[in-house]
Amino acid sequence: MSSSPKEPLITLSAGPVAAFPRVLRAMSAPVHYDYDPFFQNFYEAVTIKCAKALRTKAPTLVLHMEPAPGIEAAAASLISPDDVVLNLASGVYGKGFGYWAARYNKELVEIEVPYNESIDPASVAEAFRKRPDIKVVSLVHHDTPSGTINPAKEIGKIVRDNGAFLIVDAVSSFGGMDIHPDECFADIFITGPGKCLGGAPGLTLMAVTERAWAHIEANPKAPFASVLSLKDWKKAWSKDEPFPFTPSVSEMNGLDAVMDQYLEEGPQKVWHRHALTAKACRAGIKAMGLELWATTEAIASPTCTAVKVPAGVGDADIIAAARERFGVVFSTGRNDTKGKLIRIGHMGPVAEPIYATVAVTAFGGALRKLGRKVDVAAGVEAALAVIEADRG
Repeated sequence: MSSSPKEPLITLSAGPVAAFPRVLRAMSAPVHYDYDPFFQNFYEAVTIKCAKALRTKAPTLVLHMEPAPGIEAAAASLISPDDVVLNLASGVYGKGFGYWAARYNKELVEIEVPYNESIDPASVAEAFRKRPDIKVVSLVHHDTPSGTINPAKEIGKIVRDNGAFLIVDAVSSFGGMDIHPDECFADIFITGPGKCLGGAPGLTLMAVTERAWAHIEANPKAPFASVLSLKDWKKAWSKDEPFPFTPSVSEMNGLDAVMDQYLEEGPQKVWHRHALTAKACRAGIKAMGLELWATTEAIASPTCTAVKVPAGVGDADIIAAARERFGVVFSTGRNDTKGKLIRIGHMGPVAEPIYATVAVTAFGGALRKLGRKVDVAAGVEAALAVIEADRG
């Protein structure tokens, strides 16, 4: 019988990520009855606190599921049988939304680019010129399996100018960079606490515009009395409204701590440490003679560095060697990017520059264990140079 794997020392994955200690402490707090006035007032206060972080006026819609089914719920609720959907696919997750959209829409139109590139806003404008009947547009801001960023604000402006609705998946970008619902004209903006915010992965957070709610209410196929229903939870933020089913009490305790962590530290400081960690990591990776996955660093995410797998080495071998020798966990690609890249996460508590040197050391050390000649010292020096230049 084989022994169980040892617990890793440091998780530098693309998510779930490590949670802040205050979040873990909060999740061990008492589990209160959801109809008790204490919890009802607490729940309302947390949704308002989330809205402050998201910079929206309306309290945040909280779904008690992790963001993948939350995104599916957005598709099911917003997209009607009369809607033409433009799906923007620059990666595995963007492509995946199209499969959900196709269940509900009248027709699916798609712009797809290679998964190491980003969506050109001009192509979106051209799509509207060809198909002015496009009603819903879906965009993944950070397509995590590629570690690339799309220009959400520019695309959002085009969508709004054409009177369409925009769904934005910001699950692995909100809290790690300057992206907010109103600024990118999102009608449904989706994120969660389990990535850049450094919380647990069991909730979906949404900002929904009034125009989107009106479209949902007019959609004859929008689910209700269902886990995929947004309508069921629309008013649940209020202490005077019932919950459609039992909310995740411990997850709400953790969410409260997540938002306190983020707002107390200050968003600009949080974004800066994510960006600095990624910049230092990229410098170290390149100094070791390795290639970044993104065609240009301008679209490389500050929350996840994707590295091309060197020829002659397997991604699983690199992952295993880094884990065995250093206790460090990285992520592979997904679906079409699996086997082609390794992802190094810079999210939450590990979005600190020191972890860039850890990542470079573990990545380079894993390659050396696999027989590749890699100058790890040069990589660490390059990462340190970026950190010192920022703080010197």
